[in-house]
Amino acid sequence: MGLVEWWKLRWDSWGLRVVVLISLGLQILLIFLAPLRKRVSTAWITIPIWSAYLLADYIAIFAVGLISYSQGCNISGPFADPTLLAFWAPFLLVHLGGPDTITAFSLEDNELWLRHFLGLGVQCWAVGYAFIQSFPNHKLWIPTVLMLLAGLIKYTERTRALYLASSRKFEDSLLEDPDPGPNYAKFMDEYFSKKNAKLPTSIQMIPEPSKSNKTTNEAEQGLSDLEVVQTAHKYYLIFRGLIADLIFSSAQRNESRDYFLKQTARNAFQIVEVELNFFYEILYTKAKVMQGKYLGYPLRVISFSLTCAALVLFYLVEKKKFHEFDIVVSYTLLVGAIALDLIASLMILYSDWTAVALTKSDTPNWFIEKLQCLLNVKRKRWPENPKPKWFSLKKIMQIVRLRWSESLSQYNLINYCLHPRMGWWEKTIGLFGLTIILDGIKYVNTEDFNSHLRDFIFKELKMKSDLADDLETAKEIFSARGDWILQHEGCINLLDWISKVEFDESLIVWHIATDLCYYSNHSKDEDDDTKLNRELSKVLSDYLLYLLIMESPMLSPIAGKKEQEKKLQEDYEILKVACESILKVNTEVPPITVKGDRSKSVLFDACRLVKELQKLERKQIWMIISKVWVELMSYAAGNCKVDAHTAYLSKGGQLLTLVWLLMAHLGLSDKFQIREGNARAKLIVSK
Repeated sequence: MGLVEWWKLRWDSWGLRVVVLISLGLQILLIFLAPLRKRVSTAWITIPIWSAYLLADYIAIFAVGLISYSQGCNISGPFADPTLLAFWAPFLLVHLGGPDTITAFSLEDNELWLRHFLGLGVQCWAVGYAFIQSFPNHKLWIPTVLMLLAGLIKYTERTRALYLASSRKFEDSLLEDPDPGPNYAKFMDEYFSKKNAKLPTSIQMIPEPSKSNKTTNEAEQGLSDLEVVQTAHKYYLIFRGLIADLIFSSAQRNESRDYFLKQTARNAFQIVEVELNFFYEILYTKAKVMQGKYLGYPLRVISFSLTCAALVLFYLVEKKKFHEFDIVVSYTLLVGAIALDLIASLMILYSDWTAVALTKSDTPNWFIEKLQCLLNVKRKRWPENPKPKWFSLKKIMQIVRLRWSESLSQYNLINYCLHPRMGWWEKTIGLFGLTIILDGIKYVNTEDFNSHLRDFIFKELKMKSDLADDLETAKEIFSARGDWILQHEGCINLLDWISKVEFDESLIVWHIATDLCYYSNHSKDEDDDTKLNRELSKVLSDYLLYLLIMESPMLSPIAGKKEQEKKLQEDYEILKVACESILKVNTEVPPITVKGDRSKSVLFDACRLVKELQKLERKQIWMIISKVWVELMSYAAGNCKVDAHTAYLSKGGQLLTLVWLLMAHLGLSDKFQIREGNARAKLIVSK
């Protein structure tokens, strides 16, 4: 027997069985790994999930095709009975429905819901064809029909989840019926009839009563974890319109702004984290479908019951004619389907959605109270201690409780220029367009998002929100990219490096200036506040440059990068020495005067900025730099496309996205209407 014949025989014997089991294995992998997407930003997690997501559909479709072909040609291999093949086919429909934890890998997948709808029809036809071919001697026709119904429910759930998360449908679902207000024609007829009757008549505008805010002491007392989740869900229902680029009313702005101004930084960021978690789940999982009152939980109970009934019926059927291994495969598929349903149900029961639903009523009955106790809805939802540095069980448990990665990627331009790609293998990788991946491994580091940075960002945003009583001022602050804080602090001499250059150029100038100050303007006599501002400035500087270079969908492409590389590669070998040497260059004349417009280098512009900064006191230098970086980040967050923010929810999240949503809650956004539209006209007739 030749090698080809040997492999063909093995494939005919075991190929279909292996493919079916691989399909089940991919479902198990996805249900556990997919939730990590919102918590971990590393490629070591993203790539396996991406691979499993794509393979799960391909493998299931391939297996359905194999079964249909085997049934049509009466080929089932040495072991498998045609009846069992027909019984296995509906399980592949269940697998095509996918786990609850992932329906879309990216936002673009939601737009392909029509393709999945077509696939639903085609795959149901293929499974039905395999089922019909097994007649008239089909011992398992009842459990097969039950599994076919369960598979149809699962696949329909996924298709509907994709449809509801598609951009057009999502936007339509948020649009409320228009409020026409009073009947204008009838109102004016009545008004003129009174006037013609010589009655003293006037029209008075009655403003809509403002909603009272019952949150006076939250900032002093703090919020429990459950209260954070409840508040986040409340504002999620309002601010999910940000995803659809909707405009919000002044009343909504005032209510949200008043509430968040009274919160601590910890509570404010926790609320935003949970809110973004709700955004993630309606866009990338079956959460929207599962939360439906009439089609969510009832259909899940029905599909689970059908699978359990199929297991019982399969157990009762005479199986002497079936091969032992095929019986094991059948039981594995049945138990696997039931186990996946149970795991998905537990995830739903312990989710934030369920916690909100169980605590929505002010007067819960005894059954709701028992459920609250059983599900421990008041449990701690955030880890108390920082993440351990080393991989361990404790670190895994910490990661599971995170709402986003809580890490900031760091990319330093001068460090990159001093350590260029020189190896032949690095150049070879570049030929295949994989340079960005290589740079991510070689030049990108991560820093934890600590409480000092969180408190500092919130303090700055809160200060600006306090000053933004009216929408015109709010929009002025929202559109500032460093110039507002410089004017506020009286540093008018530094405005040239903000207002007279493009955003990406000013970001690079301030990044290089921050590095020059960080490594050359350092003293052991600095007080704690100065040291803290120094470190925070460095972290934000490297983070925003990472976004500019490595995450182009979020920020504009970098400019003038090549000339900076050449200059630094030629002259400097050690980072600190490089910074000190650059500062010795005389920069009295602006570089553009000498080099002209052709040069895109900003290196010596950064030197001139540093020398202006050095005219300030040491403490003031880092105070100004840190505040400028927060404003630059705020500008980037507000001007980043909404699609980019939501896309990165499935990649570990970004601090930039948290700042974007927090700014909207604090009223620092361009998504609020300026004119008040809630007043009502009332006809007043004097006696």
